Amino acid sequence: MILLRVTIFFLLLLLLPDWYIYKTYLKPLGRKSWNRLWWTPTVLLLATLAAFLIGGEALHSYLGVYLVTVICISVPKAFFALLAWPVRLLQKRFTSSPIEIPGLCIPSLLLFGYLLFGAIKGKEHFQVREVTFSSPDLPEAFDGYRILQISDLHVGSWKGNATAMQRAIDLCNAQQADLAVFTGDLVNSRASEMEEFIPALSQLHAKDGVYSVLGNHDYATYVKWNSEAERLANIDTLIARQNGMGWQMLMNEHVNLYRGNDSIALVGVENSGNPPFPNKGDLPKAMKGTEGMFKVLLSHDPTHWRREVLPKTDIQLMLAGHTHDMQFRIFGFSASRFFYPEHNGLYQEGNRGLYVNIGLGYVLFPMRLGAWPEITVLTLRKE
Repeated sequence: MILLRVTIFFLLLLLLPDWYIYKTYLKPLGRKSWNRLWWTPTVLLLATLAAFLIGGEALHSYLGVYLVTVICISVPKAFFALLAWPVRLLQKRFTSSPIEIPGLCIPSLLLFGYLLFGAIKGKEHFQVREVTFSSPDLPEAFDGYRILQISDLHVGSWKGNATAMQRAIDLCNAQQADLAVFTGDLVNSRASEMEEFIPALSQLHAKDGVYSVLGNHDYATYVKWNSEAERLANIDTLIARQNGMGWQMLMNEHVNLYRGNDSIALVGVENSGNPPFPNKGDLPKAMKGTEGMFKVLLSHDPTHWRREVLPKTDIQLMLAGHTHDMQFRIFGFSASRFFYPEHNGLYQEGNRGLYVNIGLGYVLFPMRLGAWPEITVLTLRKE
C-alpha cells in the first residue's frame, strides 16, 4: 500500500507539471521536435520508476540518487506551473499584454539551484547549534557543563566518503565538550557499514567520555536475514564495535558523572518507539539507583518523552534524534511536524526539557535542504 501511494505521488509529480507546461506554452508553438525533447526526461524517469518497481531490492542502492534526480527536475517545474496558473488568470482578467516566460522562470531556476546545493553540498553542510538548558535541580558543580550530542549518522549512506565523516568528527572535537553522546541510528542496518569509518569515529572524545544508545535502524529490521539469529548477531557486532571505538553503550542502564562531591546520572535506554519501531527500552531498570539525582536521558525516539518520561519519571532532560526533520526545512517549515510533535530543537514542560537533534547523517535520499546536518552543544545551567 505504501509503495502504491509513493508511486501515485511520483506519477502526479512527474506528469502534471509537464502536461500543464506543454499544453499552455509548447503545444501552441507547433514544433514537434521541441515537444519530443520536452517529454524525454519525464519518460526516462518514469521508465526508471518502473525498473525500481520490478527490480525491487536489487536496485535499492540506487534509489536515493533517483529520488534526488526526481526532486531536482520535477519540483522546479511544479513550482513554475503553480506560479504560471494564477498569473495567467490575472493576465486574462486585467491585461492583454503577454507575461514573459523568463520572468516566471527566474524563481524556478533559483529553486533548482537551491535543490542542487542540497543534493551536492547540503548533506555535508555541518552546523554547530549552541543550546542552553537551565534547571533548579542541577548541582552547582555542573553549572556550565557542556554536552556534545550527535545522532543518526547512518554511516552506510556515507560509503566512500570517509573524508566528510572525518571533517564532522574534527568539528565535534573542536567544541571541547565535557561529555559526548550519540543518540542512535549509527548504521542503516548492517554492522559491516562501520568498517570504513571506525578510524574517524574512534577519534571522537570528551573529558568524561563518549556514550551511545541504539536507534531503530540499529536493530537491522529493514533488510532480510537468513535467520533471526543472524540479525541478533549483527546487533551484537554493532555493540561490540562501538565499545571497541571507546563509545560506551548504555543498554537500559546508567552511569554517574562526578564533579567534586556533586554528581548527575546519565541514563541510556534501548529504542523506545511506537509501532512499527522497536520498543526495547526499560526505563525503570535504567533509572534504578538514581533517585533524587539530576538525570539526563539518552533515548532515540522523541515520542518516548510524552509517552513515558514526562508522566512516569522525574527525568529533567532527555536527548533524542530520529526525525531528521525529514531532511527538508523550507522557510522554517518541515513536514516532520505532522508526524512528531517534537521534531527539532528544545522543548520544555515546566523545568523539564527534551532536545531533538535532527541528525548528522542522512538516509534513503542523499540530500539535506534547510535541515542541515547537526552537531549540538548543550550547556547546562543552574537556575
